[in-house]
Amino acid sequence: MAHLLGAERLHLEFPTRIVFDEVTLGIDEGDRIGIVGRNGDGKSTLLKLLAGRLEPDGGRVTVRRDVRIGMLDQADTVDADATVAEAVVGGIEEHVWAGDAKVRDVIAGLLADVPWQGRVGDLSGGQRRRVGLAALLVGEWDVLFLDEPTNHLDVEGIAWLARHVKGRWAASDGAVVVVTHDRWFLDEVCTATWEVHDRIVEPFEGGYAAYVLQRVERDRMAAASEAKRRNLMRKELAWLRRGAPARTSKPKFRIEAANQLIEDEPPVRNPVELNRLAVSRLGKDVVDLLGVTVEYPVRDAASGAPSTRTVLHELEWRIAPGERTGILGVNGAGKSTLLKLVTGEVQPTTGRVKRGTTVKIAVLSQELAELAEWTDERVSAVVAAQKTSYVFGSGSKAVELTPGQLLERLGFTNQQLATPVRDLSGGQKRRLQLLLILLQEPNVLILDEPTNDLDTDMLAAIEDLLDAWPGTLLVVSHDRYLVERVTDRQVAILDGHLRDLPRGVDQYLELRAAGLDTRPAAPGATRPPGSSASPGAPRPPEATDGRAAAEGSVSRSSPALTGADRRAAEKELSSIDRRLEKLQSQIAEQHEKLARHDQSDYVGLGTLGDELRTFEDSVAELETRWLEVSEQLEG
Repeated sequence: MAHLLGAERLHLEFPTRIVFDEVTLGIDEGDRIGIVGRNGDGKSTLLKLLAGRLEPDGGRVTVRRDVRIGMLDQADTVDADATVAEAVVGGIEEHVWAGDAKVRDVIAGLLADVPWQGRVGDLSGGQRRRVGLAALLVGEWDVLFLDEPTNHLDVEGIAWLARHVKGRWAASDGAVVVVTHDRWFLDEVCTATWEVHDRIVEPFEGGYAAYVLQRVERDRMAAASEAKRRNLMRKELAWLRRGAPARTSKPKFRIEAANQLIEDEPPVRNPVELNRLAVSRLGKDVVDLLGVTVEYPVRDAASGAPSTRTVLHELEWRIAPGERTGILGVNGAGKSTLLKLVTGEVQPTTGRVKRGTTVKIAVLSQELAELAEWTDERVSAVVAAQKTSYVFGSGSKAVELTPGQLLERLGFTNQQLATPVRDLSGGQKRRLQLLLILLQEPNVLILDEPTNDLDTDMLAAIEDLLDAWPGTLLVVSHDRYLVERVTDRQVAILDGHLRDLPRGVDQYLELRAAGLDTRPAAPGATRPPGSSASPGAPRPPEATDGRAAAEGSVSRSSPALTGADRRAAEKELSSIDRRLEKLQSQIAEQHEKLARHDQSDYVGLGTLGDELRTFEDSVAELETRWLEVSEQLEG
C-alpha cells in the first residue's frame, strides 16, 4: 500500500511540559486508525501535528505530493453568518450536488432535522457540530482526521457515520485517523489503534477490543518484571537491615543499588476503584408510571394547527428494585422528559406517577450543576465539606478513608487536590460530580450522558464502579458500549411509547430503519432539495407496510405482566440466567474430563458422556423456559 504521510522524530513542548519526544509514525493507504489515551496526553495535538495545523519543535511531517487532507476540529469552525446550505455545499449548483449520491447520503444522515436555509449561528451547538462534519464529509479527501466526530450524534447517527467511513473508500484506498471515546465506533471502523501516553505513541493491531487484549498482555508482562524487581528490592533492603553498622563501604554500595531499583518504579495510573458505597434501603416499590401522557404547548402555532405536542402517550413503566435499564431514542423523542417524570421535575398531563416511600434519587446531569457552588474551592475542600471521613465495606473489611485518600482513588493526583474546581479539565469535573452524587447515598441513580469529557480508561473504570453499585440504575447515553455494558435491559421511546428491546441496540436500529418512529423536526426545518429521506424521516401511516404496522402496535401495548407478577417473572429470568451460566461451566468442565480420561476406558467414557448429555438437556429446557418468560414480559 502506498505511503500517504509520515512523522519523523517529532518533538513538541508546551511551557509546562513535554508533550511528544522522538515520535515516528506513518500512515498508508487503507489505514483506519483510532487514537486512544488519557485526557490531556496529546491526542488532539497529535492530529494537528499530522494535519499540518501545528508545527513541531523538532522533527518533521512529510506528505506525499497531491495528497488531500481534511480535518474535523473539536472547535466550532463554521461561519455563523452562513446558511446551512452555504456551509455544506458552498456555491455549487443544486442540480450538481443533488446528483451526487454521497452528498445526498451525508445530508440525510446528519442534517435531517436541521433547517437547510437556516442561519448557522441560530442553530444549537450540536447542530452546528453536525453541519461542520457534513461540510467535511461532502469533500474529496485522501486522508481524514476526525477529532471526536461522534460528539452530539445519537446512537443512530453514530451507526450511520461508521457505515459512511467504512464505505467511503475501497479497502486499500484512503485513510482515516480518529480520536473518539466511543469504543463501539473504534471497534466498528478501526483496524489499528495508537495509544498516546508518556510522550510516546504506541501502536497496536486491530480495533478497541484487540487493543485492550494486547494492552492487558503488555501490562501482565510489565507486572511480572515489576514483581521480579520488587523481589530484588526486598532482598537488598533485608540485607541492609542485617548489615553491621560499622562496615560502611558495602552498605553504601547496597544503598545505591536499592535506590536505583526504587527510581525505576513506574508512576502509578490511578483508576476509579471505589469499592462500594452504603446505599439507603429500597423497598419493593420504586417508581411506577401509570398511563402517563405528557403534552407541551406549541409556541406560535399556526391557525388550525394543534396547540400542544404529545411527547409521551399513555406510557406504562414499573421500575423494579435493582433494575438496570438503558433508554434509547432520537434527540427530542422524550428521554429527558421521561427522566424528569421519574425524578418529579415534570408532572404528567394525564395519568399518575407513584413513588416508593424509601426512594432516594440522584441524577448525574450534563450541566455539572452539582459543582456550581464550589467553583472557587479546592478539590480536597469540596469533599471535606461533605464529611470528615468515609467508610467503605463492612465488618472486618471496612476501611476508613480521608477525603484526600478518596479523591486519590478516583484518579486525582496530589497536585490536583489543591486545584480550584474551575481549573479542572472536563473529565476531572465529571469524576468529581459523580463522587459528590454517590456520597449522597442514593438508591436510584440516573445517568444523563455520563460519558461526556471522559477518556476510554476512565470510562472503563467508571463502568467497573457501576457494575458493583447495588441500586436501581437508569442510563441515557449515546455511548452504545456503555449502555450494553452497565445495563441488563434496553428500552426505546418510539412515537411517544416505551418499547422493550430484547435484542438491544441492534433491534432499535432495525426499528428506526423500518420507519417505525418519526424524528422530531426542528422548528422551521425543511428537507434539502434533492436529498433522500433519512432512516428517521417522518413517514405517513399509509406508507407503512402491514408488518411494520403490526410491530408498531406492539410498542403501543402495555406489558402483559404488571406489578408483583412482572417482578416475579423478572426474578425467574435472573434465576434462569444464573443456572444457565453454571450449567455452561459444568459442560466445559465435563469436556475437559472427557479429554483427560483414559480413551481405552469405554465404560468410563460412556458414563461421562451420559452426564454431559444430562447437562445439555437441562440447558435446552432452561432456554425454552427463558424464551417463554421473555415473551410474557415483552407482552
